[in-house]
Amino acid sequence: MDYGKEIFYQQYIRRENDLLRAPLNPELEFYAAIGNGDVAKVKHLLAVPLHKKPGLGRLSEDTLRNIKYHFTITAALSARNCIACGMEMSSAYDVSDFYIMAADRCRNTEDISKLHEAMCLDYAGKMRRLRKKKITSPHIAGCIDFIYDNLHTRITVQKLSSVCNLSPAYLSRLFRQQTGRTISEYINICKIETAKNMLIYSDYSPAVISATLAFPSQSYFTSVFRKYTAQTPGGYRARYHASSPATSQTGDGTDDNRLLPGSVT
Repeated sequence: MDYGKEIFYQQYIRRENDLLRAPLNPELEFYAAIGNGDVAKVKHLLAVPLHKKPGLGRLSEDTLRNIKYHFTITAALSARNCIACGMEMSSAYDVSDFYIMAADRCRNTEDISKLHEAMCLDYAGKMRRLRKKKITSPHIAGCIDFIYDNLHTRITVQKLSSVCNLSPAYLSRLFRQQTGRTISEYINICKIETAKNMLIYSDYSPAVISATLAFPSQSYFTSVFRKYTAQTPGGYRARYHASSPATSQTGDGTDDNRLLPGSVT
């Protein structure tokens, strides 16, 4: 199976002085990256094979069976997360079933780890393509890839036009025809979606997030965030942060999906 071109992992930060700390919950960050179609980040987070992952819970005394159980958990959570992010339910579960059956045939932990990487990248790749499903122009598809890979920088129409080798005026018209949004709107929406994940899955301050995503000022970041979410960054974090009681499990041990934040529309 061809998983597409390899992309070097680009963190959302390329700031001096090691501005951001490690994620509060890497596991939640991992599933968020899959749901967002962030292939590069998923690949980076898969650097350690499943069977060598530190702190892996023991679900069986048998080593091979234990890894298979964890594989099945990853498949189920990936499917669920992709459904929440827009993938058709039948498609998500078809992928999950396929890989779980393939894992069942594996006879060693190394093969399961390879299959685990393939499955996670497959899910992320499908979500990335889902974002561009209605895009027919290769120029606009290239623009979208560039935008997602450079959210930590200031992206201008002039920069995109040089990447696509189109005039700024023509690119702007074509982009709106293909996506239904202006370039600046699309960039802001992508940055706000990333900011939402950072507010949920990390303890980075709104000021740090604003700087990380190259907003010209924190006040402008707050204004744009409020425009697309009807909340301030601080209010959004208070409601949805991964350590907040609002996002904890319900008494019966199941997640309360009513509290999960929706995507920008």
